[in-house]
Amino acid sequence: MSRIGLNMVRPEEASGIIKGIFRRRLNRFVIECDVAGRTVRAHLPNPGRLWELLLSGRVVLLTRNKPAPGRTTLFTAMAVERDGHLVLLHTQRTNDIAENLLETKRIRGLEDAWVVRREVSFGSSRFDFLLQRGDEEIILEIKSCTLFGDKIAMFPDAVTERGQRHLEHLAELAAGGKTCGVLWVVHTPAVRCFMPDYHTDLAFARTFLDLRDRLFYRAVEIRWRDDLTLGDECRELEIPWGFLEREVHDRGSYLMQLHFPEDRKIEIGSLGRVFIKKGYYLYAGSAKKNLSRRVERHLRKKKRFFWHIDYLRDQAASCFAIPIRTSDNIEHELAAAVAKISDWSVPHFGASDCSCESHLFGMAQNPIHTPRFIELLQYFRMDRLMLE
Repeated sequence: MSRIGLNMVRPEEASGIIKGIFRRRLNRFVIECDVAGRTVRAHLPNPGRLWELLLSGRVVLLTRNKPAPGRTTLFTAMAVERDGHLVLLHTQRTNDIAENLLETKRIRGLEDAWVVRREVSFGSSRFDFLLQRGDEEIILEIKSCTLFGDKIAMFPDAVTERGQRHLEHLAELAAGGKTCGVLWVVHTPAVRCFMPDYHTDLAFARTFLDLRDRLFYRAVEIRWRDDLTLGDECRELEIPWGFLEREVHDRGSYLMQLHFPEDRKIEIGSLGRVFIKKGYYLYAGSAKKNLSRRVERHLRKKKRFFWHIDYLRDQAASCFAIPIRTSDNIEHELAAAVAKISDWSVPHFGASDCSCESHLFGMAQNPIHTPRFIELLQYFRMDRLMLE
């Protein structure tokens, strides 16, 4: 392992890097790409949602797999290009990166610490590193962060009960006298601060905040070269504590995505019988408090129908919610933004108490696979935020 030019392409992957064009994700661990005019499948060693990264047409860096019994993929996805930068997809290599950063003394406060061993168990948990600093032992957990906007990086991009348990167990060990912390490796050199993704996982964010005085947190941004060697740059990101204390609360707005695989006519309360064209629908709503409870109610089928969305959800083939937690009233701004990227709308739906034309909008294509929707989501969740 080189000290400053850590290479993510291992000797057994000596065939080198192959460029492909991402087409679609078949399941959590397999993607489909175009390589040299043919369609191939690649192993994706990353269970995250990766909505912002895996968009059709993106360049993906692959390595060829050696044949092995039971192996069904020819390649492994190592990284993806986004906004002129490479973002590492291979989460299993994150500990190699962290060890390199520790060895080259690029983590503040751990310059004089060294790695005793990797993957150390304490009770029911296994943590990534046991470090030594003089007579002091340090337990360090490593997390890979690939979710970011123009200036902010966030973790996680999906609910992580395991990540929350790690924080809680580290805090228990810290209460017993051990030094414990978490290092987030952020795979972009283009942001300036880091925070928990309280939109996606409020419980994790609250735990992150509650334990800030018992654990040490570090978040560093890194850069990858075209040959997937680690660049020299490594900058620590600030954590905006004051902002988080104000904003990590269960309130704000939300988008509900519903899918109708065929045309339907649905009786919708005061709107009467409404034609619902086949496709994907986005509904914009809000809750000044108990946002999670409001969303959970919408997602349930068995309930007393009250809002327009209750009637629609009852007939949808699938439905999920995307919270946008904020102290600002953005519901109508959000609806207007969705209207601009939608293919059609349902007049007056969810808008009986405001001047909006509608709060329900249709799209022929699944929104989470479209750059225009991902950009909208990134804006409302990250880019619009005003930090200290």
